[in-house]
Amino acid sequence: MAAFPHSPNQTFRRLRGRNSPAEFAAMVRRAAKEIGETVSCDARYIGRVESGEIRCPNYAYERVFLHMFPGRTLADLGFSPREAVRGRSAQRSAPFTHKESDVLRRAFMAGGSATVAAATLGFTLLGDARRTPSRAGESEAAAVEEAVRQIRLLDDRHGADALYRKAAEPLRTAYALLDAGATRQSTEDRLHAGAGELAISVGWLAHDSGRFDDARSHYAEALATARVAGDAGLEAHAFSNMAFLARDCGRPRESVRAAQAGRRAARSLGSPRLLSLLALREAGGWAGLADRKACEEALARAHTEFSRGAAAADPEWMSFFGEAELESLESRCWAALGEHARAARHARRAADLQDPHFARNVALYTAELADDLARAGAPDEAAWAGGRVLDLLTEVQSTRIRSMLSGTARALVPHQRSPRVAAFLARHAAV
Repeated sequence: MAAFPHSPNQTFRRLRGRNSPAEFAAMVRRAAKEIGETVSCDARYIGRVESGEIRCPNYAYERVFLHMFPGRTLADLGFSPREAVRGRSAQRSAPFTHKESDVLRRAFMAGGSATVAAATLGFTLLGDARRTPSRAGESEAAAVEEAVRQIRLLDDRHGADALYRKAAEPLRTAYALLDAGATRQSTEDRLHAGAGELAISVGWLAHDSGRFDDARSHYAEALATARVAGDAGLEAHAFSNMAFLARDCGRPRESVRAAQAGRRAARSLGSPRLLSLLALREAGGWAGLADRKACEEALARAHTEFSRGAAAADPEWMSFFGEAELESLESRCWAALGEHARAARHARRAADLQDPHFARNVALYTAELADDLARAGAPDEAAWAGGRVLDLLTEVQSTRIRSMLSGTARALVPHQRSPRVAAFLARHAAV
């Protein structure tokens, strides 16, 4: 049966007003925080709503939208009734529904720890790979996409360490679905994109938890998926993460080349913010090679592209990339070039600008600040920042951040006569 075209949601588009999709997505995230919800809303999601692809939001988004527009119903916002969207046949065949997604999301967050969340993750979002249907449909494609969002939400809150092992199960299921084939070409395209993004997400969890070989394998799997599907956006994302990983593994020239390959893939996508991020990845590689001139040129390109603002073509996964992340990545360049005082200024701005909701990033930027201050000759300030990171590590589990903080502690040992430094070192040793 041929798919019916989506009818644009003009009502929702009018409610957005003069805000860009990215600006409106930020308003949705703020509204969610006001009522204790967690949604990964970004420009792409808003575009899907306005195009009519999302005919009815899931339960979490429904609560947020009704909070934003009190006194209105979903119909008043241009959405279709939930029962009309799903239908009885879809309910019988789909292994995963939006309601189940909402229940799972609440279970993840109510657990209070990444360990509880991880214990549930692999066995619920996509189920068992051995029980995949003979042909994948829209509900399976939606389940893969939702798994990606849930992993990103949990990582933002808790860090990667407790999530990585369990997150591999949805990935296996996603590729089993892809191997089974899809009922429509459009569904197969979604599965390719979703499986590739899931591979990158799981690769990132491995990367952040210090499993570099595993991360490299997952990123390579995502890149292969992108090339099989001819998906330039997924290819650019894979190269971006590969450049990041190469930098962290001490292979700066590989980092430069991966970032440049990502830029070639992203050139036609219409996302200045993506080009900005790739320029920052390249700058990090040049800094690792101690090529200051090339690093500064790449940083200049990054700022130029970033200044062009958000665009409707910005990928969903880039919701993390704002001014705070730009400042953080630039700080790493100056640190690699040995300019730690300058690096500290950028790291401080990154920590100050970051939304506290993203606990992992707040901890990361503060750890960068502590390390830069320690190496810039400001031990007391470094100890204060290090103590703040220790506070955050009660909630965040990240090998990368802990390793960074250990380096800061070693740099502060010569200053242990300072009471503040001594207190930090004692507390760090106890942890």
